[in-house]
Amino acid sequence: MSKVTAATLLKYKQEGKKFTSLTAYDASFAAAFDEEGIDALLVGDSLGMVLQGHDDTLPVTVDDIVYHTRCVRRGTKRALLIADMPFMSYATPEQGMENAAKIMQAGANMVKLEGGEWMLETVTKLTERGIPVCAHIGLTPQFVNVFGGFKVQGRDEDNAKRILNEAIAFEKAGAQLIVLECIPAKLAKEITAAVQIPVIGIGAGKDTDGQILVMHDVLGISSGYIPRFSKNYLLQTGEIRSAIRAYIEEVQQGVFPGEEHIFN
Repeated sequence: MSKVTAATLLKYKQEGKKFTSLTAYDASFAAAFDEEGIDALLVGDSLGMVLQGHDDTLPVTVDDIVYHTRCVRRGTKRALLIADMPFMSYATPEQGMENAAKIMQAGANMVKLEGGEWMLETVTKLTERGIPVCAHIGLTPQFVNVFGGFKVQGRDEDNAKRILNEAIAFEKAGAQLIVLECIPAKLAKEITAAVQIPVIGIGAGKDTDGQILVMHDVLGISSGYIPRFSKNYLLQTGEIRSAIRAYIEEVQQGVFPGEEHIFN
């Protein structure tokens, strides 16, 4: 099978074909997800919570991301490999370029940044220098202390408009993908239609171009609790690869996310 690139996901959007993404942190799981047909893998700073046992993603370092990106790269042949830039690793454009280069050299095909319009200059400079960018907006876990917790974003008119405008601005700045997290499904649908680049949702309804989930949630092994927007596919299949196939099928068929997984 041919490699998935940003251009592949753009073609999927244009054709109306839904695509799937999962987080991955090591070669073995990456290979399994890749072989079953997951289109994009994310080395997420979620590793701070699901691997390291922290309460949030803030303790994760660039070195952590680099290490796990190298591991996932070795297990990935087809999927697009995206890697998070961790907390305060892109506070300035110069810092962002230096750290993004390390992550790309570790094997990422694209870096993901969380934040608002203050990131626009960084996004432009990265893309001008050959580093593709995925912009993550809505609930951005690195801002958990500003938000006062993991809360749904964009429910009031002003914040909804801000998030929509951010998506449009990031596309103009050169971002090739957008992740929308924990926003009302109606807003996610509006944003997906307003931009030409692919939009990946997590807790953002079924009208985004693709879906992403944390692998530990999909396999029912997250410590604490499984978020409302996720689903334990291992519970219904009893086998890891079957769980991944079920996830892919339900996204492509429009079954997942269901009403119980979305926010209004």
